[in-house]
Amino acid sequence: MNLSAEAFHPFHVSSTDINYNSKTSTLEVSCRIFTDDFELALAEAYNVKTDLSSEAKHKAMDILVKKYVLSNMSFRTPQKTLALNYLGFERDNEATIVYLESEPSPGLKKVETTNSVLYDQFDDQSNIMHFSGNGKRKSHKLDYPNRKIVTEL
Repeated sequence: MNLSAEAFHPFHVSSTDINYNSKTSTLEVSCRIFTDDFELALAEAYNVKTDLSSEAKHKAMDILVKKYVLSNMSFRTPQKTLALNYLGFERDNEATIVYLESEPSPGLKKVETTNSVLYDQFDDQSNIMHFSGNGKRKSHKLDYPNRKIVTEL
C-alpha cells in the first residue's frame, strides 16, 4: 500500500453523481476520485508512469482513464447494459473528475450499477453513489468488496 497516500488521506473513497436527464434520456455521470490513489491504480493496472496533472501527458492519460473507468463502472437497466460514452477528465484540487454519459434509455425507472473503482488498490475503499432523476434523489455507499446496487428512480 502507498503509505504517502494513506498519510495524506486515511480514507479511500470516491464519489459519483449520476443524473438521469429526462430530456435526453441519458445518465450523466461524474466520478470524483483522489488523484494520488487514481494515479497509483492506473500505474499498476497498465504498468506505466502516470501524471494526471500534466498537460503534456493529458492525451496519454485520457486513454488510461477511459479504459480503467469503463472496466470498473457499468449501468444496467432490466433490459440491457447501457453503453457508456467517455467524455473526459479534469483535475480539481486533490481530485480527478471523470465524466461519462450513457446511451439513451427512455423512461428509466430502475438501474443496476456496478462500481469497483479502486477496489484493485484498497480493501477499505468506499464508493459513494448519488442518483438524481424523475424528481428523486437517492444515495448509496458501496464498501469493498460490494460492487453492485439497484436504484429505483
